[in-house]
Parts: sequence; C-alpha cells; structure tokens
Amino acid sequence: MASNDPVPHARIPPRALWLLAIITLVWGTNWSLFPLVVREVSVWTFRAVGVFIAGITLLAVARSRGLSLDIPRKHWATVGLATACYLLLWNIASTYAAIMIPSGQAAVLGFTMPLWAALISWAVLGEKLGPRLLLALALGAAAVGLLAWRSLGVYAQAPLGVALGLLAGIGWAVGTLILKRGNVGVHPLVLSGWQLLVTAVPTAVGAWWLAPAGAWVMPSWFTIALIVYIALVPMAIGNAAWFAIVGLLPASVAGLSAILVPVVAMVVGALLHGEPLGPTQWAAMACCAAALRLALVPPARA
Repeated sequence: MASNDPVPHARIPPRALWLLAIITLVWGTNWSLFPLVVREVSVWTFRAVGVFIAGITLLAVARSRGLSLDIPRKHWATVGLATACYLLLWNIASTYAAIMIPSGQAAVLGFTMPLWAALISWAVLGEKLGPRLLLALALGAAAVGLLAWRSLGVYAQAPLGVALGLLAGIGWAVGTLILKRGNVGVHPLVLSGWQLLVTAVPTAVGAWWLAPAGAWVMPSWFTIALIVYIALVPMAIGNAAWFAIVGLLPASVAGLSAILVPVVAMVVGALLHGEPLGPTQWAAMACCAAALRLALVPPARA
C-alpha cells in the first residue's frame, strides 16, 4: 500500500541529515550576531557586503571544482523571482526584526517558514500532507506559540519587528517553493552563489540611498570580522547547504527540517544577550525535537 506521506521516509538520504546539522549550527548561532554588527553599520550595508562576499566565494569554489557557472536562460526568471522573495526579502526583513525585538524571538518568527511552506504547498501546489507530517507541523506550530507567548509584551511594543519577522518567513517559504516548482537543476553551489551575488545589487543600492549623512565611516575590526564570518559561514555555507536540502527533500519536509534553528538561536541569545530561557523555551525545544523525528525518522515497521 502506498504511503500518504509526500515522500517515503526511507528515501530521505543521510546527506540531508548532515546538511541539516550544518544549517542548525551555523544559522542558529547567527541571529544573536546581528545586533552586534548593526551598532556600527546600517542593515543594508551589512547585508550588501555580506551577500557579495558570500556569492563571490561560492562561485569561486564552484569554479575551482570544475563546475559550470551558467544558469540556462529559461531559468533566469525563476531564479530572479526566488531570489527576490527569499534572499532579498529575507535578509533585510530578518535583520531589522532581530534589532527591533530579541534576536531569538525574531528567529522564531522567521522560522515560521515551515508552516507557510506546508500551507502553500498544500493550497497551491497540491502537495499531500500525510498524518506524520501534519502532526509534525502541529508540533512545530506549538513550539512557535510557546516561544512567542512569553514575549507578547515585547511584540506589542514593537509590532513592526513582529511583522518583519513574519514577512521574512513568508518570503523564504515562497522563494523556496518557486525554486522547487521551477526545477532549475543547477548545482547548489552555483545556484546559491548567483542568488547571493544578485542580491548584493539591490541591497547595495539601498545602502547608498538610505545611508544617513556621515554614515560612511570605517567600522571597528571586530565588526569587520563579524561581517566576514557571517558572510563566509552562515551565508555562504548555510545557503549552499540549504539549496542542497531543497533539492533532496519535498518543500514541506525541507522547511520543517530547519525548525531547530530558532531553538539554537534562543540558547545563544540567552548566553550572549541575557534573553529569556526557561521552562517555556525548553518545552518548545521538546516540540521541535518531536517534530523533526516525525518528519525525518522512518516509522518502525511491525
């Protein structure tokens, strides 16, 4: 009898689990660094420099491996639209959210992406959601609710930060689904490299246009080091791993696979910035772990 899950669990490759571990680590530790960077540079400047370095690095690595850097002309529109929804919208909205509300809470809102991806996959793409995946999504939603509940007062004081956090998650979901439906078939290093490099153009324009008078000053070496780290590790390595996961898993499962990232962000935010970390947060972590097990671990056979 055929399974009503979108893809049998037995077909989830071990490589996807390793990539998930990389994403969880590098993205989860990334959020708490945003407030440190934007003390000296604008959000737009930070993102413009970061995506440019990350894009150039990935394309250089791809070339050194003998990969073609070409994207077929027929896929340009798909890649461009996905880039605008995911990388451009995500990078700007998520960074502003992380400086308006606690970074861990901003990560929680941004990583509502799996819920949006599953809903859009079901409503627009006709992707079937089996019982295990539906339960996993419910646990993911419960985790988001638990993490958000204790910060309702913060959200009420900074509604724009909340809106931008949710907008980032929706943009990420839409961009991922566009790529999934477009079936671009380009190596993840090349695809992520070009997307990051293309994103650098509008963000650089935004940095130049929105920069206040006297804003163009050299930041400290500490801030420069943070920008370079974020560009090379979370942006370059993280995005390459993410696009590889998108090619390996269904959109709804791929989105759910990243649900542990805000948990790591909460822990790091508590350590670096004294953000809340108590029973509510630990209960949310348990929900996330259960959701991941349902989505990625095959059920026991009788």
